[in-house]
Amino acid sequence: MGEDWYGAEQATFGDRLAGAREAAGLSQPELAERLGVRLETLQSWEDDAADPRANRLQMLAGMLNVSLMWLLTGQGEGLDAPPEAREEAETVRETVREIRAIRSVVEELDARLGRLERKLMAEGLE
Repeated sequence: MGEDWYGAEQATFGDRLAGAREAAGLSQPELAERLGVRLETLQSWEDDAADPRANRLQMLAGMLNVSLMWLLTGQGEGLDAPPEAREEAETVRETVREIRAIRSVVEELDARLGRLERKLMAEGLE
């Protein structure tokens, strides 16, 4: 797609945190519990109303399988796109594969029709 979904120009720390949490398949209450923080605290981080301390940042990066630098700036090891965008891309790829399969069948049927037409023409002209 070429879009920098989580770069500093497009996303905030809270956006990246929420995206990584969703990609990890965790709800806000689940991640808050694993981190040992209140749900409201995690929500304030995702809303960019507060920032986590350094030790929590390290824990977040490890739990969410992204680099600390990516969480802070959008650069480094992290997500390419939100989970929804990745799902949409996969749906598009599946649709393209189906179109190609249909096109192949149509081309085969077109060739068959051509042979039958030629056969009819040859029989009709004899």
